Amino acid sequence: MQNQFTFSTAMTASQADLNPIASWAGRFLGATALVTVMFRATTGGVRLVLSSGVRAIAPRAPVQGGGTAGVTPSPLNTSPIQYIGDAGEEIMPLLTEVLAGTPTVDGVVSWEEI
Repeated sequence: MQNQFTFSTAMTASQADLNPIASWAGRFLGATALVTVMFRATTGGVRLVLSSGVRAIAPRAPVQGGGTAGVTPSPLNTSPIQYIGDAGEEIMPLLTEVLAGTPTVDGVVSWEEI
């Protein structure tokens, strides 16, 4: 079984802790799964803190800049972050804008049972 959530969201200047998948029921893993996360922003001022359950996967990593608003990232143009998540864990990506800009962030979060 595979679950996927694709999004495009605009951020406000200096916005902190935006969780773009907060409304997705699939953010809770139903089984042990390979999780893939790809984010791309229109500016270089977005940082990602990614956790799964109580584990830190990417502590304050820069999100790739140079994207076009509304264009879904793919492995051809964006390096994916992948990890193995345990059943019941919540995928928790938090985005923070650090350059007082108003970027758009496009992303794909998916998981597939293994």
